[in-house]
Amino acid sequence: MKKLFVFLTIFVITIIFAFSSGCKKQSTEPLDSDTTHYPPYTRKPNIYIYPTSRCSLSVKLEFPSGGTIIKSIPQYLDGWYIKVDPTGKINDEYDYLFYECVNPDLYQHTAGWLVSRDSLSTFFSSNLLKSGFNVREKNDFIEYWIPKLVEYPYYIIYPQFSEDIEKIIRLKFSIVPDNVFRLFYAIKGTYSPNINLQVPVSPKFERNGFVVVEWGVVM
Repeated sequence: MKKLFVFLTIFVITIIFAFSSGCKKQSTEPLDSDTTHYPPYTRKPNIYIYPTSRCSLSVKLEFPSGGTIIKSIPQYLDGWYIKVDPTGKINDEYDYLFYECVNPDLYQHTAGWLVSRDSLSTFFSSNLLKSGFNVREKNDFIEYWIPKLVEYPYYIIYPQFSEDIEKIIRLKFSIVPDNVFRLFYAIKGTYSPNINLQVPVSPKFERNGFVVVEWGVVM
């Protein structure tokens, strides 16, 4: 009788374990809080396009060192084929082109800023406007990213300017813009308030003529 009881107990435990393991949903995408097993995840670059007059345009992404697009709006096939107004409205529907990708870690991690969590909104608002983004573009960034950066008391922010980004992700337009400015922030959380960083030197940008601007985040 005792042997039968032990056998039944082991059998029930085995069935419960197998059932619970089989019911777990397996994610095929990197989690926001754990990207340690993935290459750099370039998150939510927004490409804002302002031609001087309404035009048809193709926009393509190139990855000279390798990379893969994992999300895009509108859908990216062999490129985006769009119509754009001087207001920036794309296909009479979108305010910007959106994509996300994985790519090699060729971003710079030397020059940057250390910012406390409570100061992030103020920092990004000031930095984006000073860099050349307008209020709407800045607000899009703040509204999306500030609620997500809450895990650490401090964040190291390494700016990636157009020259840095072009080595990794290139933008190609069928009509060449007069001025293009790209700014990604490589962000790393930390518990330490004492980190020495080189001071970044921001390039000058003029919003004249046919203008394209892009911001994004590297996790």
